[in-house]
Amino acid sequence: MIPRYCPEPFAELWSPAAKYATWLDVELAACTAMEHPEAALVPPGTAARLRGACLRLDPARIDAIERTVKHDIIAFLTHVEELGGPEARWLHFGLTSSDVLDTSFALLLGRAAGLLAERLDRLIAALARRAQEHAATPMIGRSHGMHAEPIAFGLALAGHLMECKRGRARLRAAREEIAVGKLSGAVGTHAHLSPAIEARALASLGLRPETAATQVVARDRHAAFFAALGLLAAGVERLAVNVRGWQRSEVGEVAEGFGAGQKGSSAMPHKRNPIASENLCGLARLVRGALGPALENVALWHERDISHSSVERAIAPDATTLLGYMLERAAELVTGLEVFPERMRQNIEASAGRCFSEAVLLQLVRAGLGRQQAYAIVQRAALAPPGMGQDFRARLGADPEVAALLAPADLDRCFDLAHALRHVPALVSRALAAE
Repeated sequence: MIPRYCPEPFAELWSPAAKYATWLDVELAACTAMEHPEAALVPPGTAARLRGACLRLDPARIDAIERTVKHDIIAFLTHVEELGGPEARWLHFGLTSSDVLDTSFALLLGRAAGLLAERLDRLIAALARRAQEHAATPMIGRSHGMHAEPIAFGLALAGHLMECKRGRARLRAAREEIAVGKLSGAVGTHAHLSPAIEARALASLGLRPETAATQVVARDRHAAFFAALGLLAAGVERLAVNVRGWQRSEVGEVAEGFGAGQKGSSAMPHKRNPIASENLCGLARLVRGALGPALENVALWHERDISHSSVERAIAPDATTLLGYMLERAAELVTGLEVFPERMRQNIEASAGRCFSEAVLLQLVRAGLGRQQAYAIVQRAALAPPGMGQDFRARLGADPEVAALLAPADLDRCFDLAHALRHVPALVSRALAAE
């Protein structure tokens, strides 16, 4: 995690102190479940006494022990026994390392998902506000980067809003899918701890048991989680790509917020660059990059190997933290985005009416002309070389084939911007209301 892109809550979440504290939570939950009268594997009150001892875990001490024992869970347990005394011997009773690691990983990923959801909600709220604000702001739509037909800027934002809402649904589903742990022992057979103990302990942590564990929780669950993160990042990138396109000098329809004293170029004082959008595009590549390794983690050998472990130590903190930063910055981008409606209208007018070509085509078809013949007539007028002294509407009006079928008033109605956008406010409202 690079400090530049690391919001403080994520730094705390993925800190060694939080990791070891979560391991201890898992161990104490298991210990408590083993004290239950139906199990009676551990003396009653053991977990409470260990909690009451106010164990102050020292990550540096655990790391020092690990340098000798070469095993992180053993180093952790050794340190807990140093602090907790003889009663700490009951911790990890009947467990294997993956019981603690996978269960705590589920807790940490769940908390990360919660932090992401908070930031995603803020982005969704920002997009909703701006989409509603510009539901009736006309702009040219583009396909292949070329002028297509008119849209409204609010409708463009509504598309991004819905993408983020779908991302929120995927994140919720992924969070639910990884909310499982295991306390079933070395190869998942419950040889030393019953399923009832596992279920009781995990329920106290807000988790469910893995249905059929090996030595680990199945990694397709985690791959689904990172897929949800990757799709969210891709959606943010699509928004950023569009902002970059709209801000180009030749387009000039929007601009990122530009603070007092901000500078755009070390060499060219006139520059006002879309740096936030470009930053988001770059970070999206890193978040999506976590999905490939997560998918490769699914195919572990037999009941378990540890090839997934090193991968997850890197991709879980990095992907969640980077996406958290992305969502924060994207919300700021949308909130501070400057919109230039007059420039949008100028760009519509720059098409000299060509953006209404489909309306003319359909009107000719209604008048009885074959579609392909009508297409050829409209295309001929639309693609006429520049410098002929007439715009698209005038060339159509002067075309005898068109004049024979359409009265001037009928042709004029094809160029009615308000008519072309009459359904857009309802579409934006539909996006605002959708869950």
